Amino acid sequence: MIIAVDGPSGAGKSTVARILAKKLGFLYIDTGAMYRALTLKALENKIPAGDEKRINELAAGVRIDLRNNCDGSLSVILDGRDVSLDIRQARITRFVSDVAKIKEVREIMVRMQRELGQKKDCVLDGRDIGTVVFPDAQKKFFIDAAPQVRVQRRFKELKGLGQDITLSDVEKDLSNRDKIDSTRQISPLRRAEDAIYIDTSDLSIEQVVDKMLGFIR
Repeated sequence: MIIAVDGPSGAGKSTVARILAKKLGFLYIDTGAMYRALTLKALENKIPAGDEKRINELAAGVRIDLRNNCDGSLSVILDGRDVSLDIRQARITRFVSDVAKIKEVREIMVRMQRELGQKKDCVLDGRDIGTVVFPDAQKKFFIDAAPQVRVQRRFKELKGLGQDITLSDVEKDLSNRDKIDSTRQISPLRRAEDAIYIDTSDLSIEQVVDKMLGFIR
């Protein structure tokens, strides 16, 4: 069974998708983490986000593995090293949408995601899971929240990771990502027609997961 969870940044989709996968005993695949890992590698190699040719070459040779841990967390392995914390840096957030909108990059990542998703029952979260990666997923959800709620959540998450960032920085970054993700020509962020819409603005994580489990069961 494949469960697709899409939505904008800061809506809580990764958190609920991870918990949902653990409760169901499914593999959890955070597709956004894969784009973040590639963005990290590009920045480490001093490749500008606009240099599509070099980023495509990088993507063609990169190896990204996702490992589900016993506690429900996810380890992101980039070319053999754990970059789970590194990919959450503000500099990655700033450029990941620019990298993710590149056509060839998306084609390579979608191939990887399909290979992972076909191994066993899984929950995938991202921007285009229910529309492009697995349009025939048995269950599709679109997780959303009011813009200011999303900003507050992302700010709290980043501060929790020890990052020196302001609320204004987060608001600017989210607004920029929303614009790029929604208007890009290749696989833009949009709700699949058959996706179940859940506004998480006034719901706890547990309430959202319970709602999702209700629809699945």
